[in-house]
Amino acid sequence: MATPADYSSQYVSDYMDYNETDENSSPCDLAETWRFIRLFAPTAYIMIFILAVLGNVLVLFVIRRYRQSHHNPCAFSLTDTFLLHLAISDLLLALTLPFFAGQWISEWVFTTGVCKVAGALFSLNVYCGVLFLACISFDRYLAIVHAIHTSWRHNTCLAQLACALIWICCIGLAAIDIHFRTVMVLPGYDKRVCILNFKSESFIQWQLSLQLVSLLLGFGLPLLVMLYCYLRIFHTLCHTSTRRQKRRSLRLIVCLVAVFVFCWAPYNIFKMVDSLMILEIVSSSCKLQYMLDIGIMVTETLGLAHSALNPLLYGFVGVKFRRELFQMFKTALRSAKCLGMTKWVQDQGISRRPTGSFSSVESENTSYFSVVA
Repeated sequence: MATPADYSSQYVSDYMDYNETDENSSPCDLAETWRFIRLFAPTAYIMIFILAVLGNVLVLFVIRRYRQSHHNPCAFSLTDTFLLHLAISDLLLALTLPFFAGQWISEWVFTTGVCKVAGALFSLNVYCGVLFLACISFDRYLAIVHAIHTSWRHNTCLAQLACALIWICCIGLAAIDIHFRTVMVLPGYDKRVCILNFKSESFIQWQLSLQLVSLLLGFGLPLLVMLYCYLRIFHTLCHTSTRRQKRRSLRLIVCLVAVFVFCWAPYNIFKMVDSLMILEIVSSSCKLQYMLDIGIMVTETLGLAHSALNPLLYGFVGVKFRRELFQMFKTALRSAKCLGMTKWVQDQGISRRPTGSFSSVESENTSYFSVVA
């Protein structure tokens, strides 16, 4: 998982401060690094922004339709609530990308306050996303391994309380961006960028601490929770007469974790190498620094793509999501046709009998994304 540091320009800050702390090393030429970043970053960020916004907005519309059709907030399970907050988190994360894309197209043209807010939203939602995925895996673990189907698992208040605690914890981590992030001109780039700017004497301590927190809290611990829950689920389903809905639920959560590992593990590997270089365990060189700069940029973008992939997983794996999405589109088409027919009937002076609501669906108390009734 990305650290709560600089994200879109963190590796640049690492490089700049690292060279400042080493008086015996001559600064490396950053011309190739800047050239690659200015070509790659804006295109990648804008593509992720478009896909993530479209996908997560669609998820929110489907969830809104589901709640309206059921007229019962308690119809939402814990997993449904976590998925709702995951979509909100991914959407907020995507909304920060145009700011950083514009930074690499030209330079940071906004105020320092906007820089702090954009950076904090970035950090906040990156952490929230993985924690919500961990919560989803734990809820599925309770439902399948321990067969807990009591009313508390469908208690919206408890689910919202858990989500509120996650948001509060992540806001605390994002406060680092509010305090340290600023707009400054980088050496050799001669343009304003929005980065974290630690004091030179405390750079190494802050950087290593943040990378350790990111690795443990933002990647390692959630991954261990997911793996434990899913291995127990797999073991349970292999030794019991499983129902079709449990197999589909397992397929969804396995896909979510596999995509998470694929997206964020490479980034953490590069950041670990960067930490080892700061600690002088790995010898530094301009070639290695260039490889780290490019590698962190590319793998970070792969991690950001995670916010655009989650809605696709809901659509392709979640059977009830596909049903709700199909009904929503069908209702929209029916409404458009009805408007055209009504106008024609009015023009002809013919009365038309009203029909029933097409969008209503049967009420279910199971997760419409991950469990098929």
